[in-house]
Amino acid sequence: MSKSVHKISDAALTLKLVESVLADEISIELSQSSIDQIVKCRTYLDDKIKSSKSPIYGVTTGFGSLYKETIRDADQELLQVNLLKSHAAGVGEVVPDQIVKLMIFLKVQSLSYGYSGISLETIERLVALYNNDVIPVVYQQGSLGASGDLAPLAHMSLPLIGLGEVHYKGEKKSAEEVNQALGWEPVKLRPKEGLALLNGTQFMSAYGFFCLTKAVRLSKQSDVIAAVTVDAFEGRMDQFDSKIQKVRAFKGQEATAARIRTILEGSELQQAERTHLQDPYSLRCIPQVHGASKDALDRILEIFLIEINSVTDNPTIFPDEDEIISAGNFHGQPLAINLDYLCIALAELGSISERRTFKLLSGARGLPVYLIANPGLNSGFMITQYTAASVVSQNKQLCTPSSIDTIDSSNGQEDHVSMGANGATKAYQVVNNLEKILAIELFAAAQALEFRRPGKTSPMLEGFIAEYRKEVGFVEDDQVMHNDIHKSIDFLRKVILPI
Repeated sequence: MSKSVHKISDAALTLKLVESVLADEISIELSQSSIDQIVKCRTYLDDKIKSSKSPIYGVTTGFGSLYKETIRDADQELLQVNLLKSHAAGVGEVVPDQIVKLMIFLKVQSLSYGYSGISLETIERLVALYNNDVIPVVYQQGSLGASGDLAPLAHMSLPLIGLGEVHYKGEKKSAEEVNQALGWEPVKLRPKEGLALLNGTQFMSAYGFFCLTKAVRLSKQSDVIAAVTVDAFEGRMDQFDSKIQKVRAFKGQEATAARIRTILEGSELQQAERTHLQDPYSLRCIPQVHGASKDALDRILEIFLIEINSVTDNPTIFPDEDEIISAGNFHGQPLAINLDYLCIALAELGSISERRTFKLLSGARGLPVYLIANPGLNSGFMITQYTAASVVSQNKQLCTPSSIDTIDSSNGQEDHVSMGANGATKAYQVVNNLEKILAIELFAAAQALEFRRPGKTSPMLEGFIAEYRKEVGFVEDDQVMHNDIHKSIDFLRKVILPI
């Protein structure tokens, strides 16, 4: 399938565009306006270096606490190469290629505004990496989330100068080998370019957007799965009444209740008389809990869109004003706080989901205990709830905020950091854990629904469950549940929701 071409420009990046990058649906090229801005800024900086007698941070000085050290003219380009080498100190798991590719895209966007002093040749090589699926090997650990994502961005940038490793055509290879195969000479970094590449929040931003796009999908899926549980557990519809939502009027709460009403419209099971006056909170408070997470996702998305449409390296160059300002746009605190917020919002969707699974297995309201015939000989879904509880507990632990921590670095010059990169990788674990928890609830809810036959749920959910049953069957007797749980996870990753 041929990819559409996106022109890098001043036009605002959107969630839809980021989703296209994550889905690998686009190639990129620089617009003429971006080229003009890049060249203008680089030309200004080159002239300034020649004419200015004042020190320029990271150009004629060292970095961090070494800002007092003066760099000779002859060493200014070597300084940038040394920066990439020394800062490539990442450890831990390898970052998924999908996220690294988004990092490259976001770095190109940020550098293209013409405030960073990058050369056209360097940014064009970043574009070439992206378009040729030459994906640098980047590591999850090493960034403090202030001065930008230094270690991850150093690993991302090493292939530009022929160093480091890349994933190319399904294999891990040295960047030097791939550059030779493609006929690329190593980029010769000019003064300030290494700093422009390494300062920035693209690691946090890329992880954050991966998590956000998945979170939005899982939030919608959580409503559908919860609706299956409502019908399977003979839940009441009172709690979804529009009048209840209007007297509290949170946007997410109203949207959740409206979706549940739509999803369950026409359910035969809702026509049966209810002998219980109230449902447990895990059913009765679905609008409030799911809704709060929806509102959180909306706010977090707003923050992240601001960030990826911003300039986040240092120093910042203003050719029209004849100023070069060293400041702190690379500080990740806006992202760090919201990544912690994202973890909490997602963990709560998982927490309430696990409680619904627990209720389904409890033997209440006419359902067999553990949703299995002949309990005792069969343990049925007993341990699926244990699994969900284990994952929920891990998510709670991962919700310990990263953004309240800071550790001095660079001899105290960089004395407050955001730890947003740790928040980003935590959020990645939390969102993947949520998918597992919801898959387990769906597994149990679909099983419970079969015990209500010949009664039918809504036409919308009957269609949804029919698709699910193509992948995951009814459990007659004990079997290896791991296999069906993973089939359930795979189903959630590819299913197209009814609404």
